[in-house]
Amino acid sequence: MNGLSQVIPAILTEDPKMLEAMVRRAETFATWVQMDIMDGKFVPSRSITHEHLASLPMKFSWEAHLMVQGPERYLDGFQRAGAQKVVFHYEATSSHREVIALARDLGLEVGLALNPETAVSTVTTLLPDLDSLLLLSVHPGFYGKEFIPEVLEKVAELRSARPHLEIGMDGGVKEGNIAQIAESGVDILYVGSAILGQPQPAEAYRRLLSLAQEGSRRRQK
Repeated sequence: MNGLSQVIPAILTEDPKMLEAMVRRAETFATWVQMDIMDGKFVPSRSITHEHLASLPMKFSWEAHLMVQGPERYLDGFQRAGAQKVVFHYEATSSHREVIALARDLGLEVGLALNPETAVSTVTTLLPDLDSLLLLSVHPGFYGKEFIPEVLEKVAELRSARPHLEIGMDGGVKEGNIAQIAESGVDILYVGSAILGQPQPAEAYRRLLSLAQEGSRRRQK
């Protein structure tokens, strides 16, 4: 891991008006944001689409977390909408290397996401081809679900297999656990409702970032 853990706000909504409101809030404090994209098939919920994002000017850079079946069908649309990175789920396709190659051809950074029940050993051969691995610490598709602590055990396994790979954690991250998660060795903590669901999102973000970096420092001692 390089440096202290970082916090990235995650936007999840199916309402274009709410999307704009959340984007405008995030612009006041964030330089990078994750857009959660859901198709109602891979996960039960649906969300905004690349068309909504393409029509909305944004001051920050962003990545698309594709909680969708057949992610290869979505890459071009999100690249045209302005995404700099896509993160797709291992469980959503059997053509992992094809998705990675297509994303690279479009000039996109590529991350792979793992659901809580998927073992790290399942994806070891793919790690050299990725920019990052995202560990889901809830079952994906909704804001505000409870953190699954057993997922933390995967961090040490990943560090052993690929010491310099960027590791993210997504789901159920909040004030009460963010320092512990950062102390485990996670580089990026993705936070949804504990930032953008709060009355003062910028203050919530700064508080969470401080706690995350405190956890990072404990690990480095």
